[in-house]
Amino acid sequence: MTAWAIDLGTTNTSVARWDADTGAPCLLVLPGICGVTSGSEPTSMDQHVPSATLVVDVKNPWQRLGRQGWLSRRAFLGRWAWIGQLAIEKSELQRHPAFAPSFKAQLGQAPLRTLARVGRRSVSAREVATCFVRELLAEIDRVAGERVRDVVLTSPVEAFEGYRMELSRIFTGLGCKRVRFVDEPVAAALGYGVGIQKRTTVLVVDFGGGTLHLALVALDRRQSEQGQAFVVAKASAPVGGNDVDRWITDAWCQDLEYDFSAEGDRVWYELALREACRVKEAVYFSGQATFWALAPEELRRFEARLSGEVAGYELTRQLLVELLEKNGLYQALSRLLVEIEQQSAREGQSLDQVDEVLMVGGSTLLPGVYSLFEQRFGRQRVRAFQPFEAVAQGAAAYAAGQLEQSDFIVHDYAVMTHDPDTHEPQYTTIVAAGTRVPTAPDHWKRQLVPTCPSGRPESMFKLVICELGQHNPAGQRLGWDQRGALHQLGKGRAGGEPAYVVKLNEASPTLGVLEPPHQPRDQKARLEVAFGVNAERWLVASVRDLHHGKLLLDHSPVVKLV
Repeated sequence: MTAWAIDLGTTNTSVARWDADTGAPCLLVLPGICGVTSGSEPTSMDQHVPSATLVVDVKNPWQRLGRQGWLSRRAFLGRWAWIGQLAIEKSELQRHPAFAPSFKAQLGQAPLRTLARVGRRSVSAREVATCFVRELLAEIDRVAGERVRDVVLTSPVEAFEGYRMELSRIFTGLGCKRVRFVDEPVAAALGYGVGIQKRTTVLVVDFGGGTLHLALVALDRRQSEQGQAFVVAKASAPVGGNDVDRWITDAWCQDLEYDFSAEGDRVWYELALREACRVKEAVYFSGQATFWALAPEELRRFEARLSGEVAGYELTRQLLVELLEKNGLYQALSRLLVEIEQQSAREGQSLDQVDEVLMVGGSTLLPGVYSLFEQRFGRQRVRAFQPFEAVAQGAAAYAAGQLEQSDFIVHDYAVMTHDPDTHEPQYTTIVAAGTRVPTAPDHWKRQLVPTCPSGRPESMFKLVICELGQHNPAGQRLGWDQRGALHQLGKGRAGGEPAYVVKLNEASPTLGVLEPPHQPRDQKARLEVAFGVNAERWLVASVRDLHHGKLLLDHSPVVKLV
């Protein structure tokens, strides 16, 4: 019996399981209900299900029979709702009262709150969640050919026990025989490959469509086996990607001097929000994109409909940064970090003791967010290469009992040299992406001739270590260059030159002192250099001077790798 993992998100939901053949977790793609993304768009939303529900009015006696508890646990008869992308598409042209864009927040706080209406009947958050889960399980059954009986659900650390009880009741009522929970920070750590054999302090930045959560947690083997994390500090703000979509749409309306307050234009405004979301995601990578939408007045003009006139609004990266600054996003992030720091200080801990910073949620891709945490904690401690998949994949690892996933290196790392004739930089990979750690101390070993760039004897042996953002044919990865710009390193992207290069030890590249200095005309190998990666992901170097056999470095840490 497969142990499934489901990450029920405010905006999107992911389904994952453990692949015994590859020894790694993988997402289950559900083509019928997953989001739609074009080839030019950056994010792979076609692997995730929008957490939207369009409840249907069940009138057929056969479908009503399928709602009986004894039968709903055994078979999927009829349809209770449209979910995911199908729900969005069926509600696109009109404001449907049976449509609920989300249910997670209400399920934990007010499960009886009305979220939708079917005819004259009110539909509570509990019923919307039940309909969504039922159709999700039915789709998994159709695609994977297997009924979900054993499932692990992710749970926010701030969730009340009532939220877990609601979900447990829903899944059990739909035929799941075993329902377990794993705290999202534990799942994120497993999904990012963080080893938890020893006590590890992790700061999880969960920034999705609805909320921004920061949680400083301590992970150890015993608690992690129970799916739990010890919370040292936590802070949150009611801001998310949906708010950013509103800021973009409002800026466009202001640019057109259009007042969207009239109730009759709310359907148009919701369509504009979806367009704003598309443009926002495009700007992550392309630097600018055009917001295409017709204002309501233009929609009513016959000549505008004939000519296809569209009022375009150019959204650039800089304009998006200004909107985020104007609406206080960066101030909110900084304020939450201060709150975390103050709370952790009362527990006798410092943020300087944080081992890893894990970025989850699509809104972590907003410009300036990664840079803020990189500046505070250092590039080597921030893991942000799979914000959409980490929690679901980590939950799949937990479901399969794989708490000892070996850590791996995400990007290529290379030493930089220069062509003696053209002086163009050249990169020799010393640790390739996907390398499992720890490695042997001599994972990469060569004999080298020191360069004498000025034509004079060289007394210092220097090597610049670089992080290379290489296009990854095996699957999507994300990376940030030295300027904080985001790059997609995913499937189908061209190889060749790296997408970006970050010099990690440019300020202190010296790996040894040469005594006597190396002469420019001496082309014999002078040094034997070996690189390896230890269990903490530090690149360690051993350097031996072959002139007199002296060891200049002995497994000395150079830079920490992502």
